[in-house]
Amino acid sequence: MTKDLERDLGLFAVIAISMGAMIGSGIFILPGIAMAEAGPAVIVAFVIAAILVVPAALSIAELGTAMPEAGGDYVFIERGLGPSFGTIAGLGTWLMLMLKGSLALYGGMFYINFIYELPTWDLAVPVIGATLPIPGVRALGITFALILIAVNLVGVKQTGGLQLVMVIVMLIILSGFVAGSIVQVEGANFEGFFDDGIDGILTATALVLVSYAGVTKVAAVAEEIENPGRNLPLGLLGSLTATSFLYALIVFVLVGVMDGDQLADTEEPMAEATQILFGGMTASVPGLGSGVPIGFLAVITIILAALLALVSTANAGILTASRYPLALSRDDLFLKKFEYIHPRFNTPSVAILTTGAVIVFIVATQEVDEIAKMAGAFQILVYILVCGALIAFRERDLEWYDPDFFTPGYPWVQLFGIVSGVFIISQMEIREIAGSIAIVIVGFLWFKLYAQKRIEREGVAKGLARREAGRQFVRDTEEQLERTDQFEVLIPIRQDVTREQEDALIQMAAPIVQRRGGRIRVVRFDEVPDQVPLDTAAAELSEADVEFEERTDELVRYLEVPVEVGEIVSHDTRHAVVNFAERTGADLVLARQEATSRLGTLFGRDTDWIMEHAPCDVVFVQHEQRVDVSEIAVITDRSPFNDPLKVELADAMADVLGARLRFLFAVSEDAPDELIETIEEYHAELDDLCTVPVESTVIRADDEVDDLSSELESSDIVMLSTVTHRRLPDLVVEQRSDRIAAAIEQPVLLVHSKKTRRGSFLRPILERVLFD
Repeated sequence: MTKDLERDLGLFAVIAISMGAMIGSGIFILPGIAMAEAGPAVIVAFVIAAILVVPAALSIAELGTAMPEAGGDYVFIERGLGPSFGTIAGLGTWLMLMLKGSLALYGGMFYINFIYELPTWDLAVPVIGATLPIPGVRALGITFALILIAVNLVGVKQTGGLQLVMVIVMLIILSGFVAGSIVQVEGANFEGFFDDGIDGILTATALVLVSYAGVTKVAAVAEEIENPGRNLPLGLLGSLTATSFLYALIVFVLVGVMDGDQLADTEEPMAEATQILFGGMTASVPGLGSGVPIGFLAVITIILAALLALVSTANAGILTASRYPLALSRDDLFLKKFEYIHPRFNTPSVAILTTGAVIVFIVATQEVDEIAKMAGAFQILVYILVCGALIAFRERDLEWYDPDFFTPGYPWVQLFGIVSGVFIISQMEIREIAGSIAIVIVGFLWFKLYAQKRIEREGVAKGLARREAGRQFVRDTEEQLERTDQFEVLIPIRQDVTREQEDALIQMAAPIVQRRGGRIRVVRFDEVPDQVPLDTAAAELSEADVEFEERTDELVRYLEVPVEVGEIVSHDTRHAVVNFAERTGADLVLARQEATSRLGTLFGRDTDWIMEHAPCDVVFVQHEQRVDVSEIAVITDRSPFNDPLKVELADAMADVLGARLRFLFAVSEDAPDELIETIEEYHAELDDLCTVPVESTVIRADDEVDDLSSELESSDIVMLSTVTHRRLPDLVVEQRSDRIAAAIEQPVLLVHSKKTRRGSFLRPILERVLFD
């Protein structure tokens, strides 16, 4: 029997947990660094940063009530956008939390250095036979990091009560600071408020955004929240509002009581401001007598608050950061060694040690502002993915997705979060932009090279994209089938075409013209050497010319469509075909094509040139022969969705020839059931649109070509899609349509539409992502 967690966290507890995760580096370290970027307008930067967090906070609130057991933003993204994006989010969040922990550790040591100048430590390095001087601030930060790593290894955890007490103490201290200092704010310090411009504000916004990184972490305990549909969103928004108001108020005081250059040059702004305001103050205290140094006590109190907040943040950073490689490992997305749990302490020791080692490295080598900017960039990346995940869940319309809270303003709130996040990243320095791009690339490559072969699941966004693609193809197909304009078909033939081959081509062209109206133009293109004048060649009427006209007249007598016959003499047949199609307004070029070896594609084929330059759709026929048709098979390549033109041609031929249609698609042995369902739904939609019976066949295949060839034995005509051959790439990897056409004996129609040509760049990429 499974056990449920008690829902005993009320609204106040949610706010306390969320504020406790936020209050830290944002107010004790970053105001001075951000001041250097934005000037007095740093206040605006803190407010803008809070606004940018709102879409992600609302999305997390909805996802947390829909999946309270999921445990956080990584799993929401993994389920919504798929394992590849989950890998990127997991690695990005892991790095962000390590950076945030490093920022708290390194920045916190400046407060100790404020009252006691920390000496430089000399580290002996036996490998190089020298000593390495380490500044005292870094050395003490590394020491605290090692202590916290040890604490996390043995499993000592903060309790909810301790967190609540710490937040209350922090709020009392910070409120007392504001109350005692706001009356001393000088308006002159705000002169030139916007002198650093919008660029400075945006840079500062990206810098301080990490201040609000903890707001979404409360979703990890959503299963323990009483009435989560109310308390989780109210708690998140309430804590975000209170924290941003507190931040803005404190930054307002800091700017108002400190000289701008002094504030911009300090790593411990709260201690500096407290000393300026209360440094020389003394007072009489009952029991302690007169002359008690109130200023010194105030500075000590602020430093104590800073250390409590920052060390707590660093400890929570190590604790939560180490759980991300653990979760990735358990989901088969990362090295299995990170799943190791210490047998004595029951902690993920490998994940903790690795996380701690990275934090020690960051503290030892990076500057405070660099750490903050990089952490902010990764946090924005995760916020963008969270908003995308919510859209995926909503649009998929899943039966089990039933949150207690729905984000107001959907989807505009999420779209704002995505767009604003991308914009803020674009305003960062090259290093942060490169870091964000690098984590995406590394995460995607890691998934492709390591994780993809180990998992079979996929995110709801992939299924959503497939379904939407299928709906769009159905709409396009319906529009294509409803067209009533007349259809002009050009059949270009060479001198060596036999009567039987010509007859087969006309048989395939006639049905579409019969349905739509129009005519067929059968034109023989005679190519003569460049040194022979065209007028001379055209004036000569050979026996072959007479025979062509006579046999064509005989072939078309049984057809119920108009057929025109003509001859064109040229020096270059492929140019002549394209020019004639353009001049006569042809809608379709239907031509025979010999099977070509892969080596032949290296030097370029006339058929590829015609596909690329023709003003209309093109169909090439292989193994052409006149046959009795009872079944027409329609196959697609990577995507199960057929080009609307191909469906119209197949439906018209089947209707006129009294045949049935069969749509086939081959998937891999490990293809998810959701993909099969999507394909079957699409085929069912086609059955409703087509005028003839439709059969759906989806096969799981190890070797798609061999298995499809076996399935096609009962078909009389096979229709495939084709694209322009890319010479060298096709020499290495032959197109699947070419391999299937070569493996069967039936007539094959290779369809290439103008829409396929227009979308040729992105379409293969999208098909690979959605259907591989």
